[in-house]
Amino acid sequence: MNTEQVDNPAAEAAADNENLSAGPPAGTATPEAAPSPEEFATLKSQAAKAKEHWDSLLRTTADFDNFKKRAARERQEAIKYANEGLLQKLIPILDNFDMALNAAANAKEGAAQSLQTGVNMILTQFRNALTEAGLEEIDAVGKTFDPNFHEAVSQQETADVPEGQVVQQLRKGYKLRDRLLRPATVIVAKKPTA
Repeated sequence: MNTEQVDNPAAEAAADNENLSAGPPAGTATPEAAPSPEEFATLKSQAAKAKEHWDSLLRTTADFDNFKKRAARERQEAIKYANEGLLQKLIPILDNFDMALNAAANAKEGAAQSLQTGVNMILTQFRNALTEAGLEEIDAVGKTFDPNFHEAVSQQETADVPEGQVVQQLRKGYKLRDRLLRPATVIVAKKPTA
């Protein structure tokens, strides 16, 4: 390498100009010629299809997002108002309790029997509404103790019933169809000590 060439910027610029006019280095791509009219038409139709597909994708994505939002909103409303049907059945029972309390407040002597009859009718109406909603009572008396449905709080020695059988039910148990809501609280029989 010459020190004259390194120190002379004009010489470097002239050398670069010579390299550019000689053409691109071997192995590099040359700019392509303009596409033919047929190729241009094909490219144009492909670009139009790509734009159409892109617009369709955007619309589908927006529709799906709207669907997800609507489904989430409907799910929240379903949870919020899930008990609407049950409550509509219980409202008349509340009305009957109000009427019974008003009748008791204004009752004359000896009206206890009619009040008791009215309250029993309301209780029957209430039980029917709960049964229609899927509530089932667990009747444990006289049945074998089942820890899946019964909660034993004590044992009672007795020779009248077999060991492991429910002697007394202290509190009713309830199921919602197949699901246990509250086990029945029971006293279970055991053999008397000798």
